[in-house]
Amino acid sequence: MKIPIISLFSGAGGLDLGFEQNGFQPIVAYDKKPAAVETYNHNRSDEIAREADLSWLTGDNIIREIAELELTNQPCGVVGGPPCQYFSNGNTTPRQKDDPRRALPSNYANILKRLNEAYELDFFIFENVKGLTGPAHRDDFEQLVTRFEKAGFRVFKDVLDAYEFGVPQYRKRVFLIGWNEDLYPTGTYQFPVGNVCGLTVQDAIGELDEPQFYSRNLNPDEFPEHPNHWTMRPVSEKFRNPPPRNLKPSTRSFRRLSWNKPSYTVAYGHNEIHVHPKGHRRLSIYEAMRIQGFPPGKAGYRLIGSLSEQVTLVSDAVPPPLSAALARSILAFMHDHGRHE
Repeated sequence: MKIPIISLFSGAGGLDLGFEQNGFQPIVAYDKKPAAVETYNHNRSDEIAREADLSWLTGDNIIREIAELELTNQPCGVVGGPPCQYFSNGNTTPRQKDDPRRALPSNYANILKRLNEAYELDFFIFENVKGLTGPAHRDDFEQLVTRFEKAGFRVFKDVLDAYEFGVPQYRKRVFLIGWNEDLYPTGTYQFPVGNVCGLTVQDAIGELDEPQFYSRNLNPDEFPEHPNHWTMRPVSEKFRNPPPRNLKPSTRSFRRLSWNKPSYTVAYGHNEIHVHPKGHRRLSIYEAMRIQGFPPGKAGYRLIGSLSEQVTLVSDAVPPPLSAALARSILAFMHDHGRHE
């Protein structure tokens, strides 16, 4: 029997997918974006994702909804990663202290505390950008860890790069994993140890045909290769005179990928989708999904929503291969302590 968990800030479901592949089963999932909820449910047989603003959702709200499910087994863990733009090193806009995104990690901690009181959870996992641990946000980060500890958990933290876990992309993210201090009073949790995978952009997307260019009233089921294999029509002169492959990494709007190297981090904003190695257009959504490590093929995984919504979904996702490695390490630690054998 799979171990039941709760998903917060579920997004496209990349983090959850790795857990589902390794012995866990989300019973409820929450996200603010309708496209995220629709995507999550489209790729699963049970429509467990619900639209909710997690800046005000409470643990009691979730407890009531779980009670209505009349489940045999209570949830044992919570997984999630709040939107991270406020803490991102790539955020070039002035930061406002009252930015609502800044409070989302704290509300995660509030929800977690209430859920732990109700269910005596085994663990939680929290994912965010590496910038959260940097000097500019040290106070926010330390306060967050303290709040997780006050919620009843022993907290372990590390920065993991998806490139070391079978993903053809440099992508460093911070992960906090907490273990219930009553159920796991001893033992040091070890994060999974990766190895540089050696995968390249060529390995991920080299065999794909050209995508569909965006226009109104398209039918995604008729796209070549995959329903997400579409992108904006190239209009800039730079696509007729492609930018060099050794363009400085700081040039975000025309960062061209190389066939024989991993991709830069899939974290796109306006006009920041990476340029295809041929230099003639930007990547398609499906190409970005392949670089993120989502299952390939039309039956693998599909993002729902407008082109811009899909850009956000693929950018915010946790690469499933990295999530799978974390899930296996969590399961092993639980078994080492005689839990959920």
